[in-house]
Amino acid sequence: MKRRFAIALLALVGVVRASRAEEIVIDFEQAQIGKPIPTWTEKGVVFKLAAPLANSKAVGRIMFFPHLATNHKGILNAMATEQAIPVQATFPNSASAVTVVLWGSTGCPALLEALDKNGEVVDKAWVAAVPGRKAPADPIPFLKLTVKAPEGSAIATIRFSGSRDGEFLAADEIRFTTVDAK
Repeated sequence: MKRRFAIALLALVGVVRASRAEEIVIDFEQAQIGKPIPTWTEKGVVFKLAAPLANSKAVGRIMFFPHLATNHKGILNAMATEQAIPVQATFPNSASAVTVVLWGSTGCPALLEALDKNGEVVDKAWVAAVPGRKAPADPIPFLKLTVKAPEGSAIATIRFSGSRDGEFLAADEIRFTTVDAK
């Protein structure tokens, strides 16, 4: 009897551990720099442009760009004249919170939107301008934007944008917390 109880208790602990929320980090370090591609998938998350191109019949593309001071790789919109189109990341399972570490052109605005499974925006985070270097020899600074799902909702997709034609906004890292399966 005690043995069955112990086995049942261990099984229950395993189920509880399996259902806890988990933080997943995507850092793009295995990506190839400078090669435009239509989509990128890492840890089940699919990255692509959020909409078709408006001024071209070409296929929308994303690519990876180096942060020169750190050798980190960041994902960005590869379309020089269609920077208004956000980069979108769709999660294989819903997330409760997402943090994106970004860098970009000095003065470029940055917007992070969280969408539910119906495509409705459930949270936003933004800055009016990406921070600039304090001195010419300084590296381009990083910034973090975080979005959270409201009670009873979950994040299925995020979009980040803000750069204008001639600028760039790159996501260096994406951290997301999976929805706690209850």
